[in-house]
Amino acid sequence: MTDTSMPLEPALSMDAPHRELLAQVLDKWSLSVLNELCQAPCRFNELRRAIPEVTQKSLTTTLRRLERNGIIERRILATRPVAVEYRMTPLGKSIREPVDALLRWSAGNLSRIEQARAVFDEGL
Repeated sequence: MTDTSMPLEPALSMDAPHRELLAQVLDKWSLSVLNELCQAPCRFNELRRAIPEVTQKSLTTTLRRLERNGIIERRILATRPVAVEYRMTPLGKSIREPVDALLRWSAGNLSRIEQARAVFDEGL
């Protein structure tokens, strides 16, 4: 069987720098954090309560990674005691539409995916 698919643009090749970014932005905890921050800015503990399954270490790592990539920003609030709030950047807000499209696709195809998995698993 020959591969008749179109070659990827150089910018989309398997070793392109965007692959690391996609892995970081589309991972389990990042999607959960982005979902919360798209609703409203949140403090760290608000995020912990909203995503109870995430550990403190994983949440810290996720927030730093998203901040490094320019998707979210960390703001120090002049309160007593001093607090930190996380919010979406304009760049981060622009990721909402493609992420929502992927989530809709996965939800719309979940039964077909589960069926394919079952067929595959039967052949093992």
